[in-house]
Amino acid sequence: MRFTKTILSAIAAGFVAVAALVTPTLAQPTIKVAFTTRLSGPFAVVGDAELKQLQYVIDFVNAKGGAIGRKFELVPFDDKGQPSDALIALKTATDQNMPFILNCGPSNIAAALIDGANKHNDRNPDNRIIYLNCGAVATELTNELCSFWHFRYDLNVTQKAEVAVKALPKTTTKVYLLNQDYLFGQSVQRDVKIFLTKNRPDIQIVGDELIPLGKIQDFSPYITKIKASGAQALITGNWGPDMNLLVKAGLESGIDLSYYTFYAHLAGGPTAIGPRGEGKVLSVMSHGDNVAPEIGNTEAEVFVNGFRARHNIDFFGAAVYRTIFDHTISAISKAGSLDAFKVASAMEDQKMKDFLGFDTWMRADDHQMMTAYYVGVFQRGVKYDSEKTGLGWKTAAIIKADEVVPSTTCKMRRPRS
Repeated sequence: MRFTKTILSAIAAGFVAVAALVTPTLAQPTIKVAFTTRLSGPFAVVGDAELKQLQYVIDFVNAKGGAIGRKFELVPFDDKGQPSDALIALKTATDQNMPFILNCGPSNIAAALIDGANKHNDRNPDNRIIYLNCGAVATELTNELCSFWHFRYDLNVTQKAEVAVKALPKTTTKVYLLNQDYLFGQSVQRDVKIFLTKNRPDIQIVGDELIPLGKIQDFSPYITKIKASGAQALITGNWGPDMNLLVKAGLESGIDLSYYTFYAHLAGGPTAIGPRGEGKVLSVMSHGDNVAPEIGNTEAEVFVNGFRARHNIDFFGAAVYRTIFDHTISAISKAGSLDAFKVASAMEDQKMKDFLGFDTWMRADDHQMMTAYYVGVFQRGVKYDSEKTGLGWKTAAIIKADEVVPSTTCKMRRPRS
C-alpha cells in the first residue's frame, strides 16, 4: 500500500510539474482580430484571397513571437458585401472583447464600421476597438469621416488617382471614365477629373459613367459606347467581376484601348485579361510579386514565394498586410498593452520600413498611411506570372511615399484617454 501511495504521489507530482511548465503558455490568450469580408456572393473570390493572405501574414508574425508575448488569431466573418452584416460582425467582436476589427472594403462598409466603432467606443470606454482598414479607399474616410479609432493602410483614392494620371503617356488625349456607383467609385470619378484638370489639361474626357455595383453581366454595350467615343484610354476603379468582365469584353471586341485600373491585379483579374491584354492593361498596386526580385530584395522574395507555394495564387496584398501587422505590433509593444487608446496613440506618426525596404508612416492628422506604390503593366517576361497565364505585372513605375502626400480636411476628435 505504501508503495502504491508513493507511486501515485510521484505521478501526481509529475503532473503538477508538467502543468507548471505548460500553464504560462496556455495562460496567454491570443490577440483576436475580427476580419469581415465577402466570403459569399459575386465578390467572394477576392474575399477568399484576402483571407488566405492575411492568415499567411499572421502565421509569419506569430512565428516571430507575435506581440507582447501573445499570438494573433484571425476570426473571419462573412459580411456578404453588406454594411448591415459588417456591423453584426463588429457587434460580435466587441461582445467578445476583440481589440481589433480588420476590413478591406468596400468603402460603404468602411463608413459603417467607422461610425459603428465611434459609437461603441464612446459608450464603452473600457472595451474599445480599433478599425484597421486594409483596402477601403474612398478619400472621405480620412477626411470628413476621419476617426481616431480608424487607421487606413492602403493609399486613398486621391493618391491612387494621382498615380494613375501620372502614368498616362503624353500621346493620350482622350479618356473614358467608368466606375462603380457607390462611395468609392464616385470618389474615383471625382479625383481623376481633378488630377486630369490639374496635370493633363490637354486630355479630353469623352465619356463618364457610373454603373451599379456587381449588377452588370454583359459589358459589351459599354464597350460599344467607349469605341464610339474615340477614347484611347479607359480609367476605371472597378474591381472584382465588374473589372474582370469589363476588360474581358473590351479585349474580346478588339477595341484599340489602354486600360488604366486600380484593381486588375486582384484575384481573377489576370485570368480574365489573358494573353490578349499584354501591354494593354495597367494597374495601380501596393505590391506585385515581381517587385521584390526587380529591386533585389531576396528576403521579401522568399516571403512572397512562401505564400505562392502554399496557395498557388498571387500575393497581391503582401505590402499592405505586412505593413498593417508590422505597425500594429510595434504600437502594441510601445503601449505595453492592448488598451485601444494607448495603441492608437502609439500608431500616430509611427515611421517604419516596409518589407521591401521603402519608408512608410502613419500620418497623425488623418490616420492615412503614406507608403510606396507601383504601376504594373501586364506582360510577358516577368519572373513570376499571374494565375498561370504566362504573363505577370512588370513594374512600370515606383512612386515613393513622399511623392504622393495629399492634403486633408480631417478634423480629428481625440479622446483624452
